[in-house]
Amino acid sequence: QVQLVESGGGLVQPGGSLRLSCTVSGTSVASYTVGWYRQPPGKQRDLVASLSRDGSTQYRDSVKDRFTISRDNAKNTMYLQMNGLKFEDTAVYYCCIFFPGQAYWGQGTQVTVSS
Repeated sequence: QVQLVESGGGLVQPGGSLRLSCTVSGTSVASYTVGWYRQPPGKQRDLVASLSRDGSTQYRDSVKDRFTISRDNAKNTMYLQMNGLKFEDTAVYYCCIFFPGQAYWGQGTQVTVSS
């Protein structure tokens, strides 16, 4: 019954910004660690950012100071604010909730950075 629905992806020029949203049903974004992953064309899926229950965050080095992960508990929604987008940020982005022994994933949303 846990479901994650993503929105906010699209085509953006280098230097632009996007905010990805992930609305969760069936559980609370406040109860578990949440994260964003991305999978560039031809590459593996890698962690972009995570946010734990206590508010601690973790970012991959290539997005640190450009991306921000957050959550709105009242709306049961998690976000990834992406600023200063680069060509190498092009990927399918997935939101995730980390349950014990299992991860729940969004459907993925395409982010394309192109001039």
